[in-house]
Amino acid sequence: MRKLKAGIIGATGMVGQRFISLLENHPYFDVSLVAASSQSAGKTYEEAVKGRWAMESKIPGNVSRLVVYNASDVDKISSEVDFVFCAVDMPKEEVLKLEELYAKHETPVVSNNSATRFLPDVPMLIPEINYSHLSVIEAQKKRLGTRRGFIVVKPNCSIQSYVPAIHPLLDFGPNRIVVSTYQAISGAGKTFASWPEMVDNVIPFISGEEQKSEKEPLKVWGFVQDGKIVNAVRPEISAQCIRVPVTDGHLAAVFVSFDKVPPREEIISRWKNFTSRPQQLKLPGAPEPFLTYFEEENRPQTKIDRHLGKGMGISIGRLREDNIFNYKFVCLSHNTIRGAAGGAILMAELLVAEKYLESK
Repeated sequence: MRKLKAGIIGATGMVGQRFISLLENHPYFDVSLVAASSQSAGKTYEEAVKGRWAMESKIPGNVSRLVVYNASDVDKISSEVDFVFCAVDMPKEEVLKLEELYAKHETPVVSNNSATRFLPDVPMLIPEINYSHLSVIEAQKKRLGTRRGFIVVKPNCSIQSYVPAIHPLLDFGPNRIVVSTYQAISGAGKTFASWPEMVDNVIPFISGEEQKSEKEPLKVWGFVQDGKIVNAVRPEISAQCIRVPVTDGHLAAVFVSFDKVPPREEIISRWKNFTSRPQQLKLPGAPEPFLTYFEEENRPQTKIDRHLGKGMGISIGRLREDNIFNYKFVCLSHNTIRGAAGGAILMAELLVAEKYLESK
């Protein structure tokens, strides 16, 4: 198949950089265009991120020489790409207008932003969990008045460790979840060099994160009806989100109660054997396995386990009975790969496989 021409909107930020790093030599997509704010527009990409490139790998040579477009130049950008990944740093109202404008210019948007997450006709995907929500795209196109333009969006990074762990257990009726997430500084688009206050420090507040962690899983676990995604009503979720001094990786401590309490061995078996549509389709970004359970008492650990499955796998450990809830465990995901750019790329791969995303 001919590779699709991908544009990256918000290419100079932390998530934009991760997109560029992960898309090097991708079998489905070529990064043919990068866009950012007016301050970066007109510079080469290498010039625009000079002193700010935060990835371990070098800037891919073909991208370093690309001239940065102004993200607001929707007409011109849409004429040169098949679709865009969007990771802009703008107020929500402006992001919503920008993404819908791209869609109305018949340019599908695979978004890393939060502005459209609760629109009932916009799929908010963890591809292994709610891939069936893609069917709502046709209703969204009718609302937007488009033939091929639409928006799909990735959930918040804070839910991508514990929601995959709960998902294989839904038929046991999880009814209450308490979760504390310990989130890396890259989730704020920072490094230790740019955020020295985080060295030897913990900040027990991340603006807006707890509300997202409590509400977004209910949309992910919802269902499509009459052209809309209807949110699940359970489980009740209470979250605390804490910034910790690690570069990458969000660790979650989870407590859960069930209507029907499953045996510990059954939980672990389901985690170890869970597979889903991305794995069945053998998508390039789909980890094998999706979920990994560690028997060691001191795993998963952020530093050594965040790159599991090239950063796309979810690791789980320390499952044990709790004296207030039924069970407690810990889990881990890489926040800028699975939780951001990598998760969005897997969404785009799924869109290609399911014929929602094609060349113009």
